[in-house]
Amino acid sequence: MFRKKIVLDKELFERASRFAQEKGYSDLAEWVTDLIEEEMKRGEGSPGGKEEDEVKKRLQGLGYIS
Repeated sequence: MFRKKIVLDKELFERASRFAQEKGYSDLAEWVTDLIEEEMKRGEGSPGGKEEDEVKKRLQGLGYIS
């Protein structure tokens, strides 16, 4: 596996490590990898802002925007 380091604030690292452990991940790297993969899937699944268009339609239907 290719490894690359990122820099995190100490407090953020500690909070994220605890959170990952609470969620059942073996370590922070596993959780971050999962987050990145899920975010990329969401981005790839909505080419052209499809999700944004759906939100606009809902807001128009509710009368919040015209």
